Amino acid sequence: MFWRGVWGYLPANIVQGVVGFLAIILFTRLLSPADFGRYALAFSVMTLAHVAVFSWLEAAMARFWAAQTPGAAQGHFASLYRTAFVLGAGFLVVTGLAVWLLPADPLFKLALATGLAGAPARSMVKLAQERFRAEGEVARSARLDMAVTAGGLAIGVGFALAGAGAAAPLLGLALAPLAALPFDLPGELKQARGGVFEAGRVREYALYGYPIAASLALTVVLSSTDRFVLDAYLGEAAVGAYHASYSIANRTLDVLFLWLGTAGQPALVMALERGGVDRLKVAAREQLSTFLLVGLPAAAGVALVARPLSEVLIGEELRAAAASVTPWIALSALLFGLTAYYFGQAFTLGKKTRRLLIAMAIPAGLNVVLNLILVPRFGLMGAAWATAASFGLGMVATMLIGRRVMALPIPWESLARCGVATGIMALAVSRLPAIGGLGELMLDAGVGGIIYAAAALTLNAAGVRTVALGLLASRGLRGAAA
Repeated sequence: MFWRGVWGYLPANIVQGVVGFLAIILFTRLLSPADFGRYALAFSVMTLAHVAVFSWLEAAMARFWAAQTPGAAQGHFASLYRTAFVLGAGFLVVTGLAVWLLPADPLFKLALATGLAGAPARSMVKLAQERFRAEGEVARSARLDMAVTAGGLAIGVGFALAGAGAAAPLLGLALAPLAALPFDLPGELKQARGGVFEAGRVREYALYGYPIAASLALTVVLSSTDRFVLDAYLGEAAVGAYHASYSIANRTLDVLFLWLGTAGQPALVMALERGGVDRLKVAAREQLSTFLLVGLPAAAGVALVARPLSEVLIGEELRAAAASVTPWIALSALLFGLTAYYFGQAFTLGKKTRRLLIAMAIPAGLNVVLNLILVPRFGLMGAAWATAASFGLGMVATMLIGRRVMALPIPWESLARCGVATGIMALAVSRLPAIGGLGELMLDAGVGGIIYAAAALTLNAAGVRTVALGLLASRGLRGAAA
């Protein structure tokens, strides 16, 4: 199931990556630094609000679908969707009133209101996606993801060209899922036909899902506190420069981990539910080895090409500051990816999600303290240092606490081999000439990719040579049979 999902979700994640980079290229040029900063702040608040209200429902859909019997599935869907409709209506009323009363810049309030208004529709789409993922409907989930992602960018760019300012990207994020609902929501509601709202079921889902939502909220705090501290000390333009850098590095790594995690999480649940702990450990070891094979060189590569990457992707007013912090954000993204998409799965698999909340509270608190200490003195670099240190502590805390819930294996041999291959690649790329711009970026990426592939195959990092030889042998047998 894992590898079927990996290949099935590849097109969607290619679209995610392309759209993510296009968003940086376009919005850092179409918006002023101050507007880009307002957008970054509004996006952080919008994300935190969505996580706090809706993410527990999405987590429950992902975790509990596999355990449903045919007679109980209708109650599962009826309970989740009726709760989602009630929460969505209340969310719009409460957040609308809060934004109206907020004593803030009117341009920021407009951007914030736009982002918040789209949260209920995004949650409905996310519920459908989680159901598709859990059921193994890879193609359907991927198509929905691609449509919403690409549509959001197109709508946002259109509004930016029309002069909507900081609200433009958020209009895309709000309207694209709303446009997708007529195509998917009726079919999902049919799943609830004949079912009734079950308060006990919702209570069980809430006890499971709310700690996950709270831990995700703490993750948002980890990744957004720096923006508000930067705004307080250096202004919205500094926030824009930092967010541009953060988007480059974090988006690159997040797309990779999201790709693997989208396939991996339901595969781990299925392995545990239908094969027990022994089958789970086999699947988990394979997944982390794959994460390391892809994640380590990706993080190192982003750090190595920070300057030419910013020259290609980021508008001229923001690129100099952004390039300086990109390597630290790449490290943070790697640490977060391993935490969220692997080590953090111990809590959801063991259904002890309250301990995940404890694990994430530790780095979130440290992040606030470090930002208040480092940003006034070191500016953008201080924010980057605080983020990297906090995510590092978060990964350690998640590993240690998670082992008491569900001990997920660490393939140390794969880690060592992937680390050596990454080191060889980094050494080679660091010796290449600095010609600047797209030429340097393509040179570094091309040479780095070839050298890493050769080193990984030579060392058999994460078993990649074994897998490659197996694929070649199977193709050879099919060719001979034909």
